[in-house]
Amino acid sequence: MRLNPAPDATPGLRRRFIILSAIAAGVFGILLLRLWHLQIVNEEQYRALSERNRTRFIHIDAPRGTMYDRNGVMLVDSRPAFTVSVLRQEVADRKQLFNKLGQLLHLDPKQFEARWRARQSVPDYQPLPLLEDIDRATMEIVQEHGLDLPGIIVEGKPLRAYPHGQLAAHLLGYLGEITEEDLKRPESSGYRAGGLIGKTGLERLFEEKLRGEDGYRLIEVNVRGRELRQMTTQKPVPGQRLILTLDSKVQAAGETAFGDQAGAAVALDVRNGEVLALVNRPAFDPAQFARGINAAEWKALTEDSRHPLTNKVLRGQYPPGSTFKIAVALAALEAGAINPDTTFGCSGGISLGSHEFRCWNKGGHGAVSLHRALKESCDVYFYRVGMLIGFDRIAAMCHRLGLGQPVGFPTGGERPGLIPDRDWKKKRFGTAWYEGETVICSIGQGYVLATPLQLATMAATVANGGTVWKPQVVKRIESLLGDLLWTPTPEKLIESQWSAANLRALRNALEAVVNEPGGTAYRSRLPEVRFAGKTGTAQVIGRKGDKMVNSSVYEFKDHALFVAYAPAVAPEIAVAVVVEHGGHGGSAAAPVAKAMFEAYFGIKREVPVVQVTEEVTVPEAGAGATDDAVPSAEVESDRTPLPAEVTVPDALPPSEPVEPPPPPYLRPTGE
Repeated sequence: MRLNPAPDATPGLRRRFIILSAIAAGVFGILLLRLWHLQIVNEEQYRALSERNRTRFIHIDAPRGTMYDRNGVMLVDSRPAFTVSVLRQEVADRKQLFNKLGQLLHLDPKQFEARWRARQSVPDYQPLPLLEDIDRATMEIVQEHGLDLPGIIVEGKPLRAYPHGQLAAHLLGYLGEITEEDLKRPESSGYRAGGLIGKTGLERLFEEKLRGEDGYRLIEVNVRGRELRQMTTQKPVPGQRLILTLDSKVQAAGETAFGDQAGAAVALDVRNGEVLALVNRPAFDPAQFARGINAAEWKALTEDSRHPLTNKVLRGQYPPGSTFKIAVALAALEAGAINPDTTFGCSGGISLGSHEFRCWNKGGHGAVSLHRALKESCDVYFYRVGMLIGFDRIAAMCHRLGLGQPVGFPTGGERPGLIPDRDWKKKRFGTAWYEGETVICSIGQGYVLATPLQLATMAATVANGGTVWKPQVVKRIESLLGDLLWTPTPEKLIESQWSAANLRALRNALEAVVNEPGGTAYRSRLPEVRFAGKTGTAQVIGRKGDKMVNSSVYEFKDHALFVAYAPAVAPEIAVAVVVEHGGHGGSAAAPVAKAMFEAYFGIKREVPVVQVTEEVTVPEAGAGATDDAVPSAEVESDRTPLPAEVTVPDALPPSEPVEPPPPPYLRPTGE
């Protein structure tokens, strides 16, 4: 028997062998064809996919430098936050991706699409933020469903933090996304699209010092985006520290004292120009911009009629009212036109041509010297002084006091105010200067405008004897280790030499305003520290003929002003306060300054419980009214009605809002 039969003896086996061989050959042929397709035809595509799935570049934002007040209180910091971002080169179907993400987070997928479209300038290799400053629950949901969300990552980023909320927001400033226009500038070298940059205030002024140096990570990931290993790392370098001249206690006291009222206040060190407080009310929350302000928040800020985004200390231009009498008095004393004992009779007003210029006290003050004229704010006295010396002399003194010109605030953006003269009137209106304009400008109305910063500069200049200092906001800049890197040098802008006797007479009268019965700020005196000041109440709209405006309407109410310095002897701090439509300077503005002085000198007291025993009727302002509803022997109003047809010039409104442009992702996209 043969072990191996002949082939022709097993025809079925031979047939099966041939069939199996053909099938095997076909399978191998298909495999070879597929291999050729992958390796040859689509070689570049799959090589790119392989590289993309192998490495990933992760940008690391550097923490911005911190800011402290003069006493070491932290004002601005950076805190860790988490952002949901998308790697666009890893997204095949973004509609499906956004729908899935929206379902998981219970959000509208359209907001992710809007972010995607708004940030097309961000390079594809950089993560594009979709949700910023997410909470822990959101982070856990995204990470848990990472396999179902290809291209979605959670990034850790430093986010600007403001421990004291809105405190000094206009000085500190805020951040915003860098624009394409910003990136084109030479100074923007090193920035990336989608990054943050200082937009206003100190954040903008010291951007180069605060920004630090960004780092990066180069990691290896698998096809599902799981990190396998870290290849390269460059650690970020935090920004430098700013130690400000600001005193957070004085700042907070000023902001709190304003309550719900609008306006501005500023405090200066009279010895070197350091800014101790810069108050703007209402304010805004800079944290909104740090996390990415939304459309509703932006609309609320820009449509607020009280202009919370405007730095009114620098940009607000107001009639200075009776605070301007400081400049008029000093101009007359230095010109030798009057001396401290010169008296003028006040019978309640004066007539000039067809106009009557009234004093706030219709009954008149009688014979008034400089001391009493400033203490009780007699308008007739300053009408006559203004006519005696002419407004050109007053204007010259104003410029020596820092009025009518920018004083060099470091962040810029100052408005110049307005101190008119004959040449200005001729250029502006093409007409001559009238004596009636001298009269009304001599009490800080008419064409005269000043910013709160200029008013504080005037008070500081009187306090220190004639030096206008350039304002300073930073005491020093330090490295992260505390090494001193930079410190400013105080700069004198103007130095004036005035008669010691004249200056003494002026200061004594300003001290009486606060500390003697009958002074318009007598209610705000401090037993612990004697300070000097001058109230002002500026009418914001004039009469048309004999028709009086409705003074109950908020926009028509008078501005309340107060300028002061403390102590009255050996002064250290000067303050200017403007309360928009606040009424009288003695009742609305002086208490704000008093609160700031208390904070500066560390004066603490319990607020007494006020028990109302009887109803007090307050006379109407301008009709023999007294300030704060107290006897006229203690405090009197300094509001002076404007004569008919005399109004604030429309060329320079008291407070012009200047709003920054909206963030890029709130602008219309054209789609």
